[in-house]
Amino acid sequence: QVQLVESGGGLVQTGGSLRLSCAASGRTFSSYGMGWFRQAPGKLREFVAAITSSGGSTYYADSVKGRFTISRDNAKKTVYLQMNSLKPEDTAVYSCSASTKGVYEYWGQGTQVTVSS
Repeated sequence: QVQLVESGGGLVQTGGSLRLSCAASGRTFSSYGMGWFRQAPGKLREFVAAITSSGGSTYYADSVKGRFTISRDNAKKTVYLQMNSLKPEDTAVYSCSASTKGVYEYWGQGTQVTVSS
């Protein structure tokens, strides 16, 4: 089992940057694939980015490709989401999740990202 805690959200202007962190507890972090998801008010949760357990492969939603970068540090049990060139439509609660066998089982509480125009 793993517990996840996100941090790094906040208020930023259009075009700005933020780096989200997701710290995990538990001894088996390196065995989990990790993903970032977001949910804006009145909308369904959507996939943002994912990274394999080794960090060797990454995946992005088309809406963030080229602007966001997911990475992980297994020694620190942390996954990151670097967000550049932020837009108002990126405003949402961002949550990280841990997956086994392709199923996202564990979720953090989320961190609010607000991009002002």
